[in-house]
Amino acid sequence: MQQRYASMFGSSELRAELQALKSDVSRILNTTGDGILDASRSHADALADQIKAALNDLGETLSEQEDHLAKLISDRPVTSLAATFALGVVVGFLLRRH
Repeated sequence: MQQRYASMFGSSELRAELQALKSDVSRILNTTGDGILDASRSHADALADQIKAALNDLGETLSEQEDHLAKLISDRPVTSLAATFALGVVVGFLLRRH
């Protein structure tokens, strides 16, 4: 029975079939890898765009708050200086205790 199978499938035919199978599997794996790579790249790009937008919003908010703080300090310079001095004394006292 083995001889019958051996005669049906010659070594060159078997080698050709295995090579074709290897080629098909390689092509399928590369296609899947490319799809995963493309999906990952698009996901990373979308995430980068969201981070950029959040950082821009944060920058605008900080700029507005900086302007607001500058106006408060310029309206009340003595009060601001006294508050800053008091904060420095408290922080110094806390650091000295530890």
